[in-house]
Amino acid sequence: MPIPDDVTGEEIDKDVRQELQSLPKGLAEDVSRNLVMVARLIDEDPEGAYGYSRVALRLASRVAAVREAAGFAAYASQKYSEALAEFRAARRMTGNVDLWPVMADCERGLGRPEKALDMAGAPEVQKLDKAGQVEMRLVAAGARRDMDQLDAAIVTLQSPELASNSVQPWTARLRYAYADALLAAGREGEAREWFAKAVESDKDGSTDASDRLAELDGVEFVDALVEDDSESDTDSDGDVEVVNSEVPEAKSAPEAEPTDDSVDGDEDDLKG
Repeated sequence: MPIPDDVTGEEIDKDVRQELQSLPKGLAEDVSRNLVMVARLIDEDPEGAYGYSRVALRLASRVAAVREAAGFAAYASQKYSEALAEFRAARRMTGNVDLWPVMADCERGLGRPEKALDMAGAPEVQKLDKAGQVEMRLVAAGARRDMDQLDAAIVTLQSPELASNSVQPWTARLRYAYADALLAAGREGEAREWFAKAVESDKDGSTDASDRLAELDGVEFVDALVEDDSESDTDSDGDVEVVNSEVPEAKSAPEAEPTDDSVDGDEDDLKG
């Protein structure tokens, strides 16, 4: 796959660069450049990122950082079975538990919320840092919702991190998930309150909380006044009467549907 000339491979994280030092210099550079492309594309073009991750994987499958990158690219492309296999491989190589929440979310994507809940109660969760534990809580709440256990999902999200006034990297997503669960349970007033709190903490626009709040408030958005030549009337002086365009209501983004893939790999890995 083509890589722009401005991508040198030096852009990758220093820890990843250190891992790649086990490879011959030319090979390490090729792998690095492909990993840079994965990072560049994974949000806007998941399939493109997936393609570059497969190249890197073909070149250096024994490097844990490459397996992890391949896992995230597959996860972003909703290839949950493949993602889970790559995350398992990376975890075997490093012994690190950081990938535990996203592995559990892969189980959700594969239609196995019960297994995700089992992972949420595993000893590995206690080894996660605070961000990882919050992420695990979000996954567990999602699994409860998958099982139509809305009240349990709401209770799962109720935590010191949710109640804290301190804004952390995870605050907006946690508040958003709580608001969304409340809305699904029909508790619209409380949902509005928490969507507003999510907006306050979402400084980088990582959620669509502002759109959801506006939707609850019945706010309509106007992009621009568009001149419609077919409906405009021109008088004898050449003046044009502009007809207002129809205004659509704001809508939230649809949720991605899980795949029906089956998981490859040793199921014992999920048990720690």
